[in-house]
Amino acid sequence: MQKITPNLWFNDQAEEAAHFYTSIFKDSKIGAISRYGAEAFDVTGRPAGSVMTVEFEIEGQRFLALNGGPDFTFSEAISFVITCDTQAEIDAYWEKLSAGGDPEAQMCGWLKDKFGVSWQVVPSALDALLADYNDASYDRVTAALLKMKKLDIAELERAAGK
Repeated sequence: MQKITPNLWFNDQAEEAAHFYTSIFKDSKIGAISRYGAEAFDVTGRPAGSVMTVEFEIEGQRFLALNGGPDFTFSEAISFVITCDTQAEIDAYWEKLSAGGDPEAQMCGWLKDKFGVSWQVVPSALDALLADYNDASYDRVTAALLKMKKLDIAELERAAGK
């Protein structure tokens, strides 16, 4: 059993979001869907039978999506990092997750999807490229990274002198 499960608060798109995310990642599935009962209407304003929560799993990580209303929205203070081994993998995740999202929120490998959730799509090699902050290549890689929206592995490696 997973000890910590991220809970994503949506206005009313929990089920749509869960299906969107599970369509993007190969090892994914939708789990239990719970619904609001009639007794919850007075407190939540949600009609009986409407979706309350959707459990879903991506790459072995469990999530819970909640239709909680418009009181809270997502911010970049929380994001999900996707570590990619190839440029093709970066490109695929970037294209799918950024579709319908906020293009103004794209920078340094970060994007905001159509639900307002922030993602970081990064190469697995990035840690090694930024391993030694005393090395001159660190500054070159950082400078290159800061100019990018979607990260480019080849360009980052060129900046590192590899």
